[in-house]
Amino acid sequence: MGERITAVTIVGGGTAGWLTALILTTAFRTQAKDGGGNSEARKVTLIESPNVSTVGVGEATVPAMPRLLQQMGIPEQDFFKHCNASFKLGVLFDNWNVDKNGKRIAYINSFNEAPVIGGVDAAHYFLKYGAGGQDFSRVVSPALDLGLALKGPRPLDAKPFTQGAGFAYHLDAGRFAELLSEVCVARGVEHIRDDVEDIETDERGFITALTLKQRGAHPVELVIDCTGFRGFLINKALGEPFVDYSRYLANDRAAAVQIPHPDPERIEPLTRSTALGAGWVWRVPLYSRVGTGYVFSSAHRSDDEAGAELLEHLAPQLGAAAKDATPRFIPMRVGRTRRPWVKNCVAIGLSSGFIEPLESTAIYMIEMSARWLLAYFPDKDFAEPTRARYNTIATQLYDEVRDFICLHYALGNRTDSQYWIDAREDLEVPDSLAANLDLWKHAVPTRYDLTFSSLFSYRVYHAVMLGKQVYETGYAAPPRDGGVVLRPAPWRDYVKQTRRAIDAAVKALPDHRTLLATIRGEGAAVSGKTASGPKLPAKPHLPSAQFQMPTVPLPGQAAPLTPVITTKTKKTGRGG
Repeated sequence: MGERITAVTIVGGGTAGWLTALILTTAFRTQAKDGGGNSEARKVTLIESPNVSTVGVGEATVPAMPRLLQQMGIPEQDFFKHCNASFKLGVLFDNWNVDKNGKRIAYINSFNEAPVIGGVDAAHYFLKYGAGGQDFSRVVSPALDLGLALKGPRPLDAKPFTQGAGFAYHLDAGRFAELLSEVCVARGVEHIRDDVEDIETDERGFITALTLKQRGAHPVELVIDCTGFRGFLINKALGEPFVDYSRYLANDRAAAVQIPHPDPERIEPLTRSTALGAGWVWRVPLYSRVGTGYVFSSAHRSDDEAGAELLEHLAPQLGAAAKDATPRFIPMRVGRTRRPWVKNCVAIGLSSGFIEPLESTAIYMIEMSARWLLAYFPDKDFAEPTRARYNTIATQLYDEVRDFICLHYALGNRTDSQYWIDAREDLEVPDSLAANLDLWKHAVPTRYDLTFSSLFSYRVYHAVMLGKQVYETGYAAPPRDGGVVLRPAPWRDYVKQTRRAIDAAVKALPDHRTLLATIRGEGAAVSGKTASGPKLPAKPHLPSAQFQMPTVPLPGQAAPLTPVITTKTKKTGRGG
């Protein structure tokens, strides 16, 4: 067994660098404490260029985020105040598809998995019996009803990080990195403001030192590349190739802009993804402003064209402020580094890879990269099997996210734009997804179809496919029951009970802005009053258990068991 690594050096700040530093230093301090003082904590150093600025865009997260903050010891109130944060109940997709009559579809991908009813996934019941004209999402999750009513996901007096309806967060990425840096430095992370200009290597090609512009040589044992799209260490210095995903995903540019709330008292607890002519616009409502922008294909729009299209889309929200809105254009390198761990260098964040932010996966991928590094943490021999396993898992995560994002385009049915036609007909579909799409023309997705599922379970595929109405608009005939006996009574009872619970929650839960102000400890909101004055119930009756289940397993935890709904019915001597 090789010599123990005592120091980790991270190159690059931003969310990737500082979140990695926080996860590592928290683990190292815990290990040293649990070791009874006989094991000194490893040192973490972060080297950040003073000449590289971050883009403070609004960013969305997935439901693993609350547990991450809790595990890292970051108080919820500090997070909300410092990061201008708000709640996110899901992603509302608009104009990505049209229904059988040519009318555009809006649907939500929420953070609640549909339940199992009598041993059968709810999707089977919905395809056979419908839900009285209601969308699938509205009978398996309260997210859309709460979102459209501008309600928060939990009572005013709930304890920090309490889950009601499944939620994630919206946050200011720049301010989040600032908060992480303050916490890290307070916990002993050394912060060096300097530029890395070159590297020194040994006979094996391992990096032994970084050449800093001001300080000269900085020795390293394990070095982490968080230098963003540049991939300064992993790609440029070590020559690890980048695997381009442009044959699968056309979007390679983003136009970002910050805008004020049209009505500061009305903060929607949803991320919106609205399809335009050559891509889609994100809308992330923060506490004091809105982060928005256009992810588009440069093969279908120039920057000037995309900027004009974005501002035209935003005009109803901006009004007179439109003249002051100037989008910032950001190139996107879509794909992944072939091996994120090469020799003694691990790439995390954009240097490791990037897939367009349609499902808000960036911070989760940083988190899991750091957690997997801890799971396979090396000694100075850097055993090949540990590196190989890390690379396998990290690659599987990127491909999992790629496939799920590609699903949205492959199942699109718009014909009013060449971009959407090309996205459906000209882009390649990854082999792993193509095989499943062929299968899903004949059978509803099952857990056995996905070879790797860290983030998106097969039930999340149910939400997207049923939301897009693919079985009603010609993609395939509704799948057969597969030998399962489906009786209408249990489904009718479930839908009735669920809608009753959702309606009760919408009436009882506080409005989103009031909840945010209460968490922040600001003004009259602490007393439970809205801007208009009426007091809101502090302890509403929340929906039943199936609404408490986020779709994303909490990192480091076993995936939660899917709730099973059982409904007793009288035997009548005939089916259903």
